[in-house]
Amino acid sequence: MSKSLLVVVVLLYTIFMSAKAAYNVVDFGARSGGKIDSTKAFQAAWAAVCRSTKPATIQVPRGRFLLNRIAFRGPCKNTKINFRIYGTLVAPSYTVIGTANQWIWFYKVEGLSIYGGVLDGQGTSLYACKLAKRRCPGGAASVMFFGMKNLLISGLTSINSELAHIVINGCQDVSMRGIKIIAPDESPNTDGLHVQMSKGITITKSNIKTGDDCISIGPGMVNLWVEGVFCGPGHGISIGSLGKVVDEPGVQNITVRSVTFSGTQNGLRIKTWGRHSKGFVKGVLFEHAVMQNVKFPIVIDQNYCPTLKGCPGQHSGIKISDVRYNDIRGTSATEVAVKLDCSRSNPCRGIVLQDVKLTYKNKPALSSCKHAVGKVKGVVALAPPSCL
Repeated sequence: MSKSLLVVVVLLYTIFMSAKAAYNVVDFGARSGGKIDSTKAFQAAWAAVCRSTKPATIQVPRGRFLLNRIAFRGPCKNTKINFRIYGTLVAPSYTVIGTANQWIWFYKVEGLSIYGGVLDGQGTSLYACKLAKRRCPGGAASVMFFGMKNLLISGLTSINSELAHIVINGCQDVSMRGIKIIAPDESPNTDGLHVQMSKGITITKSNIKTGDDCISIGPGMVNLWVEGVFCGPGHGISIGSLGKVVDEPGVQNITVRSVTFSGTQNGLRIKTWGRHSKGFVKGVLFEHAVMQNVKFPIVIDQNYCPTLKGCPGQHSGIKISDVRYNDIRGTSATEVAVKLDCSRSNPCRGIVLQDVKLTYKNKPALSSCKHAVGKVKGVVALAPPSCL
């Protein structure tokens, strides 16, 4: 073989080996229409993608694809997997999922990117069951990511999840952008995005309409950046509830900026159980937030005890410090727009209110503080200007 021919062969081989492998779920037997179970086809396509030693793509074409409970497990043999969804993944009835924690599960995959698509949790019949107070299962999160690294979720839409729409647990370096969450205002426990026990999470340019927290931040969340999020309806953006157990990791380095709340129950909330705990919240920045007829725009509640069991008469052990509210403006649906109800035994410290302008019926809204220590900066249009 001549030297020039050898060079050409090596070049072609290099191009072939570097090309991305693509696997369409239809080629593995998936059928659209939303009636035929395509779970086995998706599992087979994922197995092919996961065992590929070069970058690989799993493709879901347009159409509705019915999936039962499914797990996409790693580790995989490559760290660059694309999951491109052009259609809709449809959950079975809640009677089929039963008491499962999640409908779709991604487990210990590194370098996964999910683009587009719709997850239809079909949770409306479960909502009706719960609201009628009949005997029914708790429900399942639509999709849960556990033990992931370098995860990107872009342009994904989740509708009518039975419980939380998207759960991030025990993950590192996750970017979520252009996420759309849609569920009725009365849908119970349908948190939009729930993050916990993770490090390095960004959530940007997303629209969340649901029946519970738009974003809920659980124990062990470190380095979270939220920006450009619209929330409403829903219960706002919440750190907590925290302190349900004694030995609980803390929450720190949280930034929430350039967000809008419309008609929500809460705006910016920190919520902890009123009982002993070793947890903490520190290094939180809430800034550039717009409130549109929000019931409780700014709230710290350290006396959370919904069932009145295991906590009455106790004080929250969660230590809250270094929380800043900067440029928070808009309208409150209640007279008391700022309520800082901190722990008697562990007062909130380092609270800063800067340029907070909230009105109720065209007048400055009220503020109320208990066991909160901090200061005011800039113009604070509240009555009184500072209850700290």
